[in-house]
Parts: sequence; structure tokens; C-alpha cells
Amino acid sequence: MYACSPKWRADWPKEGSIKLILEQLASSIKPSPHGPENISLNHGLHFTGGEPFLNFKLLLNAVETAEELRIPSTFVETNCFWCINDEQVEEKLMVLKQAGLKGILVSVNPFILEQVPFERVERAVKTGGKIFGANMTIYQETYYRRFKSLGIRDTLTLDQYLEKDKWALHHSELLPMGRACYRLNHLFVKYPAKAFFDERCISELTRSWHIHVDNYFNYVPGYCGGISLGDVRDLNALTQGIDLQDKPVLRMLVESIGNLYEFASREFNYKEKEEGYISKCHLCIDIRRHIAQQTGEYKELQPRELYFNLE
Repeated sequence: MYACSPKWRADWPKEGSIKLILEQLASSIKPSPHGPENISLNHGLHFTGGEPFLNFKLLLNAVETAEELRIPSTFVETNCFWCINDEQVEEKLMVLKQAGLKGILVSVNPFILEQVPFERVERAVKTGGKIFGANMTIYQETYYRRFKSLGIRDTLTLDQYLEKDKWALHHSELLPMGRACYRLNHLFVKYPAKAFFDERCISELTRSWHIHVDNYFNYVPGYCGGISLGDVRDLNALTQGIDLQDKPVLRMLVESIGNLYEFASREFNYKEKEEGYISKCHLCIDIRRHIAQQTGEYKELQPRELYFNLE
């Protein structure tokens, strides 16, 4: 969704900026339905990425700040690349728990399996359960069980895994957006651009749950990678309303994707992809990529680096 890649620059946010952001968000973050000491996927505050354990010092500072501000249901999401030995994993998770972290979410899917040896994931699950109890969760647990039943160790490419488990993607919540539109579009039925012209994105752009803030301080609505509603360091201004005249791409997405298509065709010579599109998100991001690679004038198309890392 967010075109993460080792090719990106390590533009880590400063510790003081994290505190400024969390101070503004704190009063709006809702705890898990099971209470502020518990976690659930769409409640509380999660630290994610990319991969947050790439910068453990910064992660620890963020956890300490959240605890200081009494933010409920905090947890960290990880692909477990760092889980090389039991002692190291236990030490880091204990430090985070003592700093106020309530839980850990272990990401498991065939795409992470391409890069992270599965025994590291198993180590995180075992040690995370020991330290956080029921607040150690696996997403997606179906894949964790399948990998274990197949006796998988080390890594496997996607093609190698599909040879072992031909129904694997039947269980995947594979959202047709971001890099998946390009790297995995052979898995989807495709449609001409006009099939999505009447679609609007207002519900995605205005949703009030499970939003993200990236390391460039962009308020990212829903899962719309590459779209910023504004700078979250000025959250008060955002909550007063967004001037769509100042953000023409947002305005067109609120009206219809057809309007954005016509604009990009007229002003930036956008051409429809002959093979078609797998979703409205595919058409949207392909148009936005075409625009962002030519100009940086549209401040709602941020971070601009995303548009150069989609393939």
C-alpha cells in the first residue's frame, strides 16, 4: 500500500516531532473494546512502517512518549527480521513492555516469507506470547498455521510457496492498491478505465478510524498511500476542514475518478493502460503516479517518493 522499500532514504522523524504529533492525537485515540491495557487491530495506537525495529531507539522513545501521554492500547507491528536469537528478542520486548507497550502484532504472509526466515517469526510468536500473553497477535494467523503445517524454514519466494500451497492466496486479504497493482496484477481480473469513472473516494478520504501518520508528518486517510490531507503537526487546522480548492486532486477524487482521468489526460497527457485496471485504486494511483513523476506542485500527492517506488 505504501510502496515500502530499502531504496527509500532513512528519513526518520525527530523524537521531538513524534511527541508533538502524539500530544495532538492523544485525546482522539480510542482504546480496545477490551480495555486500554489490551490491543485490537483497529483501536489504540500502533507503531508500524516499513519496519519500526529498524530504529529501536526511536521506537522506544515513541512508546515512552505514548505512555507519558496515557495513550491506550499501544502496540507495535513487526515482520520479525530482527528476531535472530531468543535472548535478543526477549530483551527488546521486555524493554518495550516496561516502557508502556501493551502488545505486539506479528505480520505473517507469503510476501514477508520471501525476505524473513520463518523461524524468526516463530521466535517472535513464542517470546511475544511469553511477555505479552493475549496481547501477542498474529496477522494473518491462517498463514502462520499453514507455514507450520508445511514445515517451512528459512525463506521461500512467492512462486516456490505457491508450488507448495496452491490455495495460498485464497486466504489472503490482498488489497488491490499500491504496489500490488503493478507487481501482482496478473492475479486479478482487469477492467477498462471507464468502468471506474463514476467511483468516488469520499468515504476513504474522510474515514475516522484506522488512519496513518507517516514519517513525513502526512495525515494519510485510510489506506490511501501517496495521498496527504495535510501536515498532522497542525492537526487543529485539519479538523477545521480542508480547502479543496487548494488541493485539486483531492477535489476531483471527491467528485469522481472520471474527473481526475480527464484532467490528467488533458493537462499531463495521461494514456489509458491497454491491459486495464484491477480496481478503482489502481486507476487512481496510476494517474497520480503519472502526475507526481512530472511535477511536485500538488501538495496532496505526498510523500512524492512513493510514486517512484511502486515497481
